[in-house]
Amino acid sequence: MSDILRLPAEELYKTELDALIANEKDPVPAGWRMSPRSVLTYIIGGKSGNTVITPKYMGDRRIVEICIATLVTDRALLLIGEPGTAKSWLSEHLTAAINGNSSRVIQGTAGTTEEQIRYSWNYAMLLAKGPSHEALVKSPVYNAMETGTIARIEEISRCASEVQDALISILSEKRISVPELNEEVAAKKGFSVIATANTRDKGVNEMSSALKRRFNIVVLPAPANIETEIEIVSTRVAQLADSFGLNAKLPDRTAVERVVTIFRELRSGQTLDGQIKLKTTSGVLSSAEAISLLINSMALAGSFGNGVITDSDLAGALQGAVVKDDNKDKAVWTEYLENVMRKRSGCAKLYAECRERNS
Repeated sequence: MSDILRLPAEELYKTELDALIANEKDPVPAGWRMSPRSVLTYIIGGKSGNTVITPKYMGDRRIVEICIATLVTDRALLLIGEPGTAKSWLSEHLTAAINGNSSRVIQGTAGTTEEQIRYSWNYAMLLAKGPSHEALVKSPVYNAMETGTIARIEEISRCASEVQDALISILSEKRISVPELNEEVAAKKGFSVIATANTRDKGVNEMSSALKRRFNIVVLPAPANIETEIEIVSTRVAQLADSFGLNAKLPDRTAVERVVTIFRELRSGQTLDGQIKLKTTSGVLSSAEAISLLINSMALAGSFGNGVITDSDLAGALQGAVVKDDNKDKAVWTEYLENVMRKRSGCAKLYAECRERNS
């Protein structure tokens, strides 16, 4: 087991990527390591020779095909969706398959500057030698343009408007001007940008129409049905549990189904059968949150129990996941416990544990 906390996708799935490259039979675009068809196989799963390719994204195949086809052209790709709909996950795996390097990332925040999009300077060298290539600090976008690869920009809508605007000329002209060196860097074939945007942040720094036109926008939906979500959560929990080395058994189907059911009902504002209307919480309660909750339950069971997840472990994790805003969410959770979970078959112990923690 590696002592690195989180390996990049290209290292974690190196065997699969190598197999796809070795067995490649279709034309490979400039700057890519494999064909679009092989990238699709890597993302949705299948076989390459004798190697089983595990699915990385469990959703609409057509969505993945559109993403890959966009990156074959000179258009940038913008992935939009609710938190936890695998935008960053899909972005990372697309770049891992296409370039074998998913590390050219800019994390969008309120503190992200234009220099982080374009370039900055090593000021000690700048003062000592003046503007020079040695003093130039290249951004991930700059490096991607030079090498004909893909740069990733996470949570672009959290960046200030002037930072977003710095992308417009880059995506339009496919070059970066460095006036201090009297140079322009032109993008090599294969260069593109994958950005992600959270619909919950829509009003933070709304993207301009000019910038949106430079992207092909793909909306990633929440899992369409409970079976798909259960499969997604179970698969990711198994992968993460293995990497963390938790001393606990994987949650059984009943535990996963209970968590996913609770999240889907509170997310949609009604029970699965549509019989009871519910208030929604301030949090999103996404598949990613469900995965984190179950991993936390495994950590509790492995560290302080006998290695088997109990209702007490689930209840403790549920309380923290559901009740984000103590005033509103506590009332919503209380209503759910009394009107839904208390009456649900097989949930008496989980109900009692949850009620005790929410009191």
